[in-house]
Amino acid sequence: MGDWDMRPARATDVEAVAELRAEVMRADLERLGRYDARRVRQRLLDRFEPEHTWVIEVGGAFAGCVALRPDEGARCHWLEHFYLAARLQGVGIGSAVLRELLERCDRDDGALVRLNVLQGSPARRLYERHGFVVETEDEVDVFMVREGRPARLTSAGAASS
Repeated sequence: MGDWDMRPARATDVEAVAELRAEVMRADLERLGRYDARRVRQRLLDRFEPEHTWVIEVGGAFAGCVALRPDEGARCHWLEHFYLAARLQGVGIGSAVLRELLERCDRDDGALVRLNVLQGSPARRLYERHGFVVETEDEVDVFMVREGRPARLTSAGAASS
C-alpha cells in the first residue's frame, strides 16, 4: 500500500490540486464529451476550501487530496475532490484514506456521507465497496450516499465501532 499520510490542506495547495484534478478526471470527462481544460481547473479553483481538505502524501510528496465538507442543514458530510495520482491508484491508498475518513464521521456524529461520481467512473466501485449506494443519477453524475454508523457505547462507556 505504500507509506502515506494526510495533512491539512493550505491555500497554497490549490494549484497542485487543480492540476491533479484535471489529470485524473480527463479520461472520464472526455468519454462523456465534457472535457474543457480550463473549466476543469477553474471549477476546483472556485470551490477549494482548505479548511475542509486534506492533502495525501506518499513518501512525503504530494500524491492527492480529499475534502470532507460538513453540510449542517442536511446533517451530512460531502466527500469531494478525492483525487489520487494515477500511478498510485489501485494499490490500496484510496481505500485506506476513505476508510479513515468514514471512521472519523462515524466517531464524530454518525452522519450521512454523500458524494457524486461521474457516470462510468471506476471510482464508483471503490465507493460501493465502502457502503455507498446510488441515491439518484443523471446522464453525467451518479449521486451516492452512505448511511452513518454512529459509534456504539460499550459497557465501560467507551465508544466502539
